[in-house]
Amino acid sequence: MIFKATPLAGVWVLEPERLGDDRGFFARTWCRREFEAHGLNPDIVQCNVSWNARRGSVRGLHYQAAPHAEAKLVRCTRGAIWDVAVDLRQGSPTFKRWTAVELTVDNHLALYIPEGCAHGFQTLADDTEVFYQMSAFHQAGAERGVRWDDPALAIPWPIDSVTLSERDRTLPRLE
Repeated sequence: MIFKATPLAGVWVLEPERLGDDRGFFARTWCRREFEAHGLNPDIVQCNVSWNARRGSVRGLHYQAAPHAEAKLVRCTRGAIWDVAVDLRQGSPTFKRWTAVELTVDNHLALYIPEGCAHGFQTLADDTEVFYQMSAFHQAGAERGVRWDDPALAIPWPIDSVTLSERDRTLPRLE
């Protein structure tokens, strides 16, 4: 795997190192040893999938509060998303900053988001599926979030016409 640092401390874009032939390619998408060598949390205890019918759907910005904070590895398995991580770690050199990457079924990229960061995405195509691997179990009482359109973050979402859940529409602002 190829690990590419992002502007946020601890957030990485992972690109599979493809071994190809006339059938297609083979690539590793997760390896405990490689994650540990890069200082990433290698634990995976839960996997989830999110299917989204319409282009412009926004999910997030979500995270779990300590002691249930979770690292996520996010991959788009159908369609395309604009994937966003927001650093909410007090004392981090990139506190209250965000980064985004386009994940598509064709580019095969993944985004690693460490504990203490919020995560959200916007679908760039109809019929989009997102696959998550998490380092901690979901805890309903630990669910937290920040508004996707918080002016303090000023995230320039690529599609103006947005579909949101009622929960995400009413998340608090960062401040």
